[in-house]
Amino acid sequence: MGKEEKIIVHVDADLKSIIPRFFELRCADLDLINRNIEKGDYETIRRIGHSMKGAGGGYGFDYISEIGVAIELAAKEHNTEDIRRWVDELSVYLKKIEVLYDE
Repeated sequence: MGKEEKIIVHVDADLKSIIPRFFELRCADLDLINRNIEKGDYETIRRIGHSMKGAGGGYGFDYISEIGVAIELAAKEHNTEDIRRWVDELSVYLKKIEVLYDE
């Protein structure tokens, strides 16, 4: 996938007003996970991953749910390297995503 290539996700138009906040919260999750990696707080990271797992699919962003599962599992194993890798993956995904609202 090229650096400039967008990831197109179709979302129900009824969600248009809440999607920007959803993305703000995912960006905040990135910061929170990174801060908690430094503190070694794997339980907080696990909870963030668990929350992400539940939230992504509900809004039509299945890949965010998959990343949440991976972060949750990596946190349970205290696997900092995998957590960082998935945080990077989420960061790239959030930058490339383009939402198209279906009427």
